[in-house]
Amino acid sequence: MSLSPVLRQFGLAAAMAAVVSVGVSNAHATTTLYVGAYGGSFEQMLRKDVIPPFEKSNGDVKVVTVPGDSTTTLAKLEAQKGKAGIDVAFLDDGPMYQAIQLGLCGKLTDAPVYKDLYDIARFKGDRAVAVGLIATGIAYNTHLFKQKGWAPPTSWKDLADPKYKGLLVMPSIINTYGLHALLMEAKLNGGSETNIGPGFAVMKKSVAPNVLSFDPSPGKIAQMFGDDEIALAVWGNGRVQALRDQGLPVKFVYPKEGAVALGMGVCVVASSAHNALAQKFVQYILSPHVQAILAQSQGVGPSNRNTKLPPAVAAEVPSPDEISKLVRVNWDVVNQHRNAWTQRWNREIEQ
Repeated sequence: MSLSPVLRQFGLAAAMAAVVSVGVSNAHATTTLYVGAYGGSFEQMLRKDVIPPFEKSNGDVKVVTVPGDSTTTLAKLEAQKGKAGIDVAFLDDGPMYQAIQLGLCGKLTDAPVYKDLYDIARFKGDRAVAVGLIATGIAYNTHLFKQKGWAPPTSWKDLADPKYKGLLVMPSIINTYGLHALLMEAKLNGGSETNIGPGFAVMKKSVAPNVLSFDPSPGKIAQMFGDDEIALAVWGNGRVQALRDQGLPVKFVYPKEGAVALGMGVCVVASSAHNALAQKFVQYILSPHVQAILAQSQGVGPSNRNTKLPPAVAAEVPSPDEISKLVRVNWDVVNQHRNAWTQRWNREIEQ
C-alpha cells in the first residue's frame, strides 16, 4: 500500500526530527563517573564539599558514589575486572596493594600535583596514591590516667605493662590497627614482616592478658572510654579526634618507636570507561584545597605538602615532621601471609 504525498512528507519530516533530536541528545550526553568510596562521613563529605565543584568545572559530568568499606569495594573491583563499572576506587593501603597485585588499578598519568606529594604517599609503579595519611598509635584515657597518677604512655611496649591488665582495647588482626600493633611488636622484638613469630610471642604472653576487648567498634570504644572501663586502645589519630569531638577524655600518642602509616589510597580502575576524567578526579582530590577539606573532615594528614591548614586542624593531624617518622608496612609481604596470620591469631591470641 502506497502512502499519500502528504503522509510521505510527514513521515520524512518526523524521521528527520528524530535524527536531530538524537543528535542533540548525544551532543549533551552526561558522562557519569562512578567512585567507590568509604561510606558514612567520608561519602557525605565527598557529596557535599568535593564533588559539586568538580562537576561544575567539568561540564556535562556527574559523579556517583558507590559506598563500601575497603573489603567490599575490592570485591566489587574483582567482580567487574575487565569490564566498565567503578572508575575510581578509594581503599586502605593494604587492600590497595592487593588491588594492584590483581591488576585492578591502572597507571596514573603524570601530572604536576604528584611532584608535591610526600614520598610515603606514593605507591609502587604509580598505580595508586594516598590522598591522606593516618597514624596508628596509642589512645589513652586522660581522666583515668590523672586519677591513677600515671604518666602518659610513650611506647608500644607500654601495651604489655601489667598495670593495664583488663584496661586495654586491642583491635583484632582483621582490623588494620590490630595488624599494625602485631607488626610493631614483632619489629621491637627482633622480628619483621618476614619473621612475625616474635610479635605473636609478645602478644600472647604479655599483651593479650591486658586486653578487655578485641572489638574495634567506634561506638563501643567511645562508651568504654567514657565509662572509664579502659585506659588504652590501639587506634588511629583520626578516630581519636572523633572521640575528642564527642567530649571524651582521650588523647593520641605517637609512640617513640614510630606510629604506623595507614594510607587512605585511591586509584584509577584499569577497566574505567572514562580514564581521562578519572585521572583528572584523582588529581583534583590531591589539590591543596581538597586536601584541606579531607584533613578537617576526616582527621587525615595531607599527602600534598603544599596544603595549608588552620592551626586548630593542623594540631589534630600528623604534622610534616610526624609524617616523616611514620613506619611503612611492606604490604607485598603482609598480604601473602595475612590469612595464615589471622588463623594463628584466632588460635593463640583471641581465644
